[in-house]
Amino acid sequence: MAPTLTLKTGTSWPDAWQRCLAVAPEAFRDDRVLNLWNGAWQEDGRVLPAVSPVDGSPIAGPPRLDGTTAHRAVCAALDQHRAWRHLPLEERRARVAATLDALTEHRTLLALLLVWEIGKPWRLAQADVDRAIDGVRWYVDGIEPMLAGRSPLDGPVSNIASWNYPMSVLVHALLVQALAGNAVIAKTPTDGGVACLTLACALAAREGVPVTLVSGSGGELSQALVRAPEIGCVSFVGGRDTGAAVATAVADLGKRHVLEQEGLNTWGFWNHSDWDTFTAVIPKLFDYGKQRCTAYPRFVVQRHLFDAFLAAYLPAVRTLRVGHPLAVEQGDDPYPELDFGPVINAAKAKELQDQVAVAIERGAVPLHRATPDDARFLPGQDTSAYVQPVTLLNPPSSSPLHHAEPFGPVDTIVLVDTEAELLAAMNASNGALVSTLSTDDRATYERLAPHIRAFKVGHGTPRSRGDREELFGGLGASWRGAFVGGDLLVRAVTRGPEGERLPGNFPEYQLLP
Repeated sequence: MAPTLTLKTGTSWPDAWQRCLAVAPEAFRDDRVLNLWNGAWQEDGRVLPAVSPVDGSPIAGPPRLDGTTAHRAVCAALDQHRAWRHLPLEERRARVAATLDALTEHRTLLALLLVWEIGKPWRLAQADVDRAIDGVRWYVDGIEPMLAGRSPLDGPVSNIASWNYPMSVLVHALLVQALAGNAVIAKTPTDGGVACLTLACALAAREGVPVTLVSGSGGELSQALVRAPEIGCVSFVGGRDTGAAVATAVADLGKRHVLEQEGLNTWGFWNHSDWDTFTAVIPKLFDYGKQRCTAYPRFVVQRHLFDAFLAAYLPAVRTLRVGHPLAVEQGDDPYPELDFGPVINAAKAKELQDQVAVAIERGAVPLHRATPDDARFLPGQDTSAYVQPVTLLNPPSSSPLHHAEPFGPVDTIVLVDTEAELLAAMNASNGALVSTLSTDDRATYERLAPHIRAFKVGHGTPRSRGDREELFGGLGASWRGAFVGGDLLVRAVTRGPEGERLPGNFPEYQLLP
């Protein structure tokens, strides 16, 4: 009989909230967070109710501004930008470095907020915070040559990002953009992360970093955050539908932009035999329930390898650990070691479950469907946002699971007989961020990899977004605008020589680094 679990001592949402009130009283009230604009915390906006994906309990919701107020915030950010861009680099560096020290001091609280707000297991929540801190330190230490011959943009950088990596993507970008001489604006993601971002921005604002943090619907705020003439650059991370609207707007306005969009990242197998290496990496591929832009939800397998693939895949996928990220046997036990907890909300869980059900009705073959029996939950807790791992063979072409990223713990497998079929199946989504091809013959990899439409293609190993000097971008519909990573992130948010063509995927040209 499984032991009865309890919440780890000191990790409840009320515990985390009281710590936020103590650390940053200027940004938090008893019942809400504030917006940050014009250099001050503002008690404005209509607060929406929100619940934690972990157990459905109430947490802080975003204080949504209207478009008029958002434009006032953008105008105020332009004033900050005009002052900040003339600040000596050493002063900017000192303020960003002080912010990193403050983030380090409060890293456990930031991680705990990520657990409650977006359902990250403790290990991954800490990693999100640490990657932000360590990544920005790399820029602080080496920024001079990256800025040689370059100057800040004419206006602040506007950041609109998805909810899944508030620290290592959004806060990381904000601080590097500020280090490069720009005031920065961030819109809190609608689906989660508002308290974590509020705390991080409060720590940055205390050190004099010109950051604006606002909440609101994308449709209502887009006129201010995307189209406003005061904006010097738009940085977007999210889905293709929203990204397409942003891309149209920035292209019409000729505005600097970085638009990271989703794609169906694929892993292909052709004349392959090293299955032990693949088996070892399978649990890691499910980190955070595959709610990552670089997750691999599609496997394209040469038909005569299918039995060997299943022998490597199924035992590993059956070991996945799912449950409440803070549930322990004794209150003072270490945090549980989980591969993932909930998806972002109950609506997303139902969407995935419905897609799986319809795909099976239309011919997909269920190869693996885990049950909640072995998951770690508290007695009586709400589990409506949890999805157990599922693997389907040959999803029908009418299903979204055939051509789009599920953003959840759902794997699909497609069998092929020829190299042409392999490449067609690996390119199902017209561009991706990462892909991998496993084949024993290096010459086969060298011949096929250039035809895979992904920015990064691994040989038998998964690729990731990367940190520090590693470049990042996407091909096809998965990316619009300047590529980032390493010095390219700095180049994307600064001006260089007259006539400079940034590496990226633009309407008028594509230039690979």
